[in-house]
Amino acid sequence: MLGFKPLEYRQTANTIVILDQTQLPEKEMYKHLKTVDDVYEAIKSMKLRGAPLIGIAAAYGIVLTAHSNELESILKAADYLESARPTAVNLSWAIKRMKDVAAKSKNLFEGLLKEAQAIEQEDRSACQYIGQYGSELVKAHAKIMVHCNAGALATAGIGTALGIIYTAESQNKNPVVYACETRPLLQGARLTSWELTKNRIKTYVISDNMAATYMPEMDLAIVGADCIALNGDTANKIGTRGLAIIARYNNVPFYVAAPLSTFDFSIETGADIPIEMRSEDELRKFNNKKIVADRAGIYNPAFDITPADLISGIVTEKGIIERPDRTKIERLKNSGLNKYL
Repeated sequence: MLGFKPLEYRQTANTIVILDQTQLPEKEMYKHLKTVDDVYEAIKSMKLRGAPLIGIAAAYGIVLTAHSNELESILKAADYLESARPTAVNLSWAIKRMKDVAAKSKNLFEGLLKEAQAIEQEDRSACQYIGQYGSELVKAHAKIMVHCNAGALATAGIGTALGIIYTAESQNKNPVVYACETRPLLQGARLTSWELTKNRIKTYVISDNMAATYMPEMDLAIVGADCIALNGDTANKIGTRGLAIIARYNNVPFYVAAPLSTFDFSIETGADIPIEMRSEDELRKFNNKKIVADRAGIYNPAFDITPADLISGIVTEKGIIERPDRTKIERLKNSGLNKYL
């Protein structure tokens, strides 16, 4: 299953090889990242993307530097990588882990490589558990709406939201997926459709403004996340909040799938989550052709905040937080889940 790998660190060449997601679905092209600048640019330009994956990429980016540099240069590289994208908390989470190891390692390269490998393996395992817990929500032949790409292209494993779908498919439930195109960079149209159909999942792509038309047919809506606040408010790709509102109106269960590394327990509510603003050109142009009048202003936030009270549950590797709130997430923080809260 899957048949591709979005990121691989090759120790003999001290190189990170990534599948360039900006080229999909037209070309399956791999790039070699040899420096911290290469990694920063790949994250910033979204050649690699998805909150868990950019955390893993940053960890290996620090390993690149550690191959032939001392602690001061390593810490400087870590701070630089952390600035690439501000909303995805997995990035700062992974970098903090790498910094902590660097501060106490006698052999910097070996210690940091081991930690980066651990971060990668933990995410792969988390995806498996998210898939197992989340698949219990999927009935046979379920119609599921998704937004953006929260699959194997965004993680080290089978994905979060799409990992649930892959697991349900392996259980012969034969889900059918409706993938919102996800303007303006079309991660749903370009990436989710490529990934799911490559793995023989029946998939329909709809434009974002068709979500309200097709939502009444859905059994479930599942999305990923880039940051989850202590009260359960969730930052995810722009358009997620609207999808949650549409799902609530139509009584369709709306679930978020994310590993524990996506929670930021220091952030009280969604109002405190920093939202990345991206280039105007992502909206001003389409296929390098101008589609917006020069004098018109542009707003281009990469994410929006879905309030916790619109979320039916959050699927994690420790279980499902049903109707998330601060009390339940604090319980998760302090003691972990036992399947359901």
